[in-house]
Amino acid sequence: MTRSKAYLTLLAVLLCLWQVAAAQDLASFEKRVHVKTLPNGLTVLLLQRPQAPVFSFYTVVDAGGAQDPLGKTGLAHMMEHMAFKGTENIGTTDAAAEKIALAKVEVAYAAYDRENQRQVGRDPSKVAELKAAWEKARAEADQFVIKNEFGEIVERNGGVGLNASTALDSTQYYYSLPANRLELWAYLESERFLNPVLREFYKERDVVMEERRMRTDSSPIGRLIEQFLSVAYDGSPYHRPDVGYASDLRHFSASDAERFFRTYYVPSNTIIALVGDLDPEPTFATVERYFGRIPSGPKPEEYVTEQTPQTAERTVVLKDPSQPFYIEGYQRPNYRDKDNEVYAVISSVLSDGRTSRLYRGLVRDKKIAVAAAGFSGFPGDKYRNLYAIYAVPSRGHNGAEMASAIHEIIAKLKSDGLTPEELKMVKTRSRASLLRGLANNQGLAGSLANNQLRHGDWREMFRRLDRIDAVTNDDVKRVANQIFVETNRTVGITENQNAAKNANKGGK
Repeated sequence: MTRSKAYLTLLAVLLCLWQVAAAQDLASFEKRVHVKTLPNGLTVLLLQRPQAPVFSFYTVVDAGGAQDPLGKTGLAHMMEHMAFKGTENIGTTDAAAEKIALAKVEVAYAAYDRENQRQVGRDPSKVAELKAAWEKARAEADQFVIKNEFGEIVERNGGVGLNASTALDSTQYYYSLPANRLELWAYLESERFLNPVLREFYKERDVVMEERRMRTDSSPIGRLIEQFLSVAYDGSPYHRPDVGYASDLRHFSASDAERFFRTYYVPSNTIIALVGDLDPEPTFATVERYFGRIPSGPKPEEYVTEQTPQTAERTVVLKDPSQPFYIEGYQRPNYRDKDNEVYAVISSVLSDGRTSRLYRGLVRDKKIAVAAAGFSGFPGDKYRNLYAIYAVPSRGHNGAEMASAIHEIIAKLKSDGLTPEELKMVKTRSRASLLRGLANNQGLAGSLANNQLRHGDWREMFRRLDRIDAVTNDDVKRVANQIFVETNRTVGITENQNAAKNANKGGK
């Protein structure tokens, strides 16, 4: 390609990006975003985007693992799994008979679990007898199940990306459909919140248990992170894993899940965002016709036990014959803090790309790590949380070297802050990141819903850029000096004892 052609190509790309940016500012969005709160308290956002005859939705429930009842961790995650099992009208051959059968399952399970959990006078033969009765009741209920009917209906009608996720702060549901399937979507999704049926609950509980084994019990990094968070947090619910503790997963029931659902899956605790080729007036009429059927309920109280401010360094070391790993975290306020965007600027300069300070310092220059990055809001940001930094040591290196190199970078950040070029680059990168997030319907629906939920106004997705633009180098140094101190630090290390022994032998 000649230099002139390359120049023209670059010019065309820049012009295209400029046109996209011009159409993606707050003023243009305010003309196209419509917000409606139904009489039952459900808030629905609609962004009309007629580029293609499709739409995406994103439903966020303001409840996650942090809302799990004591002794029943994993319930929020379990509800996410159960949301795909169908309703009274989907997934069953006989709703009335199935309801009776499922009630018998719960009675049998309660009797079995009560005897099985008995600390004194537990009778193994009675436990076995009650377990057999419970399993028989489950088998009788399972005969009414039409497996995967909910998902198959979505896929038959052109749906893609059917999925959900559970975090400690919230639970999300999403997929995309052709625009002419709006009414089908409204029926399916409102049914999930109106008439969920917790069929195959205990079978799915076993699936979640297996997920825990894969994510945590069989993963050295997973085990370290779970222990790291349990040490970093005390009163806060962030010290509990969102997947749940194994003993809780073996214990909670469908009745427990039903109570969780009735408490948190209420319209006033839910936000839905729709983005695509949809006309506002008929769309809202359809939404109200179906979702308006859901009974209203009070928004659950927000109170959780507050995290105790840290006054001494905390450390957890996991001895494991696996890849060494290093992580450290520093307590910081929640996302509503006035300095929230300062942490975002620090994250960007420490971690974004191969020019970031952590990558250059540990991976490229010193070659002591194969990966290194930092991020804010761990493991959630709704409550007081951690600014975390991790590093994966390269062969022959260890956690102590990671700590030394990381603290050297932090010390320079505290004393000098950022260069003018770095600060400018971070602000440009933040704007580009927002534009990329607006490029597809699904990502945009998620941004609208989450900002409406967390800030009460979807416009915060744009206003955040103004706050980032206002961050100064003095702000960076001030915040860095406030939180990056030893007494505010929790450290987690995986040590490979075999590797250490081999290294010592080699040294001799």
